[in-house]
Amino acid sequence: MNIKKMGLTLAAGILAVTVINGCSGNANTSNHAAQSQTSSTDGIVDIEVWGTNIGYKPITKGSQLYEFYKEKLGVGVIHPYVEWNGGTNYLNQLNLKIAANEMPDLFTPQQGMEDSLAKNGAIADLTELLPQYAPNLWETIPTEMWDVVKANDPTGQGKIYYIPGSVDYGRYAGMIRQDWLDKLNLQMPTTQDEYVKVLEAFRDQDPNGNGQKDELPTGGRQDARWMDHLFAMYGVAMFEGYPEWDLYDGELTYSAVTPNMKAALAFIAKLYQDGLLDKETLLNDKAKWDGKITSNKAGNYFHWVEQLNLNLENLQKNTGVKAEFSVLPVPKVEGYEGFYTGKRFAPPQWVVKNNKDEEKLMATLKLLNNMYDKNNFKALYLGVEGMHYTMKDGKAVKLPDDKSTQENLVINPYSSSATLDFTIDLFESTASEESEWIVDQVTNNMQEAQKYAKVIAGDGMSASVYEGYPDINNRTLFVEYAAKIILGQYPISKFDEFVDKWYKSGGEEVTKRARDWYAKVKN
Repeated sequence: MNIKKMGLTLAAGILAVTVINGCSGNANTSNHAAQSQTSSTDGIVDIEVWGTNIGYKPITKGSQLYEFYKEKLGVGVIHPYVEWNGGTNYLNQLNLKIAANEMPDLFTPQQGMEDSLAKNGAIADLTELLPQYAPNLWETIPTEMWDVVKANDPTGQGKIYYIPGSVDYGRYAGMIRQDWLDKLNLQMPTTQDEYVKVLEAFRDQDPNGNGQKDELPTGGRQDARWMDHLFAMYGVAMFEGYPEWDLYDGELTYSAVTPNMKAALAFIAKLYQDGLLDKETLLNDKAKWDGKITSNKAGNYFHWVEQLNLNLENLQKNTGVKAEFSVLPVPKVEGYEGFYTGKRFAPPQWVVKNNKDEEKLMATLKLLNNMYDKNNFKALYLGVEGMHYTMKDGKAVKLPDDKSTQENLVINPYSSSATLDFTIDLFESTASEESEWIVDQVTNNMQEAQKYAKVIAGDGMSASVYEGYPDINNRTLFVEYAAKIILGQYPISKFDEFVDKWYKSGGEEVTKRARDWYAKVKN
């Protein structure tokens, strides 16, 4: 397709209608006028990129990481700081940005917003663009994944509107303090009863050795998130605290409304009542819970195994303790098949603004093509010499995590299109002598986690199944009932009321759509 003709096609209807939350803005704001100069004197085009940033410095024009990306990828990357906080604040800020007609050129969508944007013509149809202008990206994602992305097209035309994440291994697990187990002469728990006894010992026997009863046996974060290990033993499909779809009694079902979930919530409520769950679990934001882990107080937490290095580094920095973590095997509960939820499809990684500015559109595609060139993966992982890594004896080694000095490595295809072997090699080949103890823990635990990972039946499902039912998509009713049951404000019998309300408030229709989707992609 002729690029000028393509540009006109892509521009049709862009942001002419409200795209998020019923807000709209003026089409030609002063901000847009200020951004109209996209090329610098050296021919480099700057594009604005929004993605996950858990506290690192932004990327500004002329900064060290800006210059690195410009040299490596041929595009200027501007990445403003937006607080992440589990995606909540990011989503709010992104909605405001889009409503003001200031959509970033390339960004990570949240909670299915890509469906509304695609329907309104706000993001680019990538179906023909990617094979022609970003072949490295096109070939990195397996064909069967592109087929599911097309099946998820909310317009029903089989188009590609987002770039999926592709992961070939289980990323998530409960992590438990192995050094605390050893100190208290405890075996790794394999059953729920053994697990509870370990938590009781963590609570009562001062494993951090400071003479205070300040240990938090386990915990999680607000909105009942990031404690998936407590649901996993009951066979509840959960992804970062979001109930997911899996086969229950042979039918695709939302895990939040299953008897498995009821049993899990009853167990978690008992942990809370007995002081085995951090009392502030439902108040913790990311920074607060991470702070408890890295201040030598938390015995057991749930997260990406491959990000264990950040906790180990910061725990040592904060307390001087060289902690040791192991993967918590999913504790066995009679009558249930437990697992840690796996997804080959990570949530959508990127969408591209349907840009009237042809130069910016082509620069965005150039960035995508070059970032997914596997020859660049290691350099993008290492980042800027002196900021993210240093050379030692002819070897590039990663520097310790430092949010106060390091700009955010937002371009991370090695993470969003990941294989287990490649990710382990990245860690091992860039480890310093001082950090080898950390890397050994991380890579050993990544391999161990594979024993307990299961890819769920709802892997890759489009958020379009929730269209018209935002409260179900946002888990509003689930969070309300789960929180009150955990805190003891509701008896577990109220769970049945939740299930009834969920089905009557749109759950029946959402379930029908989900099962229709499953039938379509499995045939």
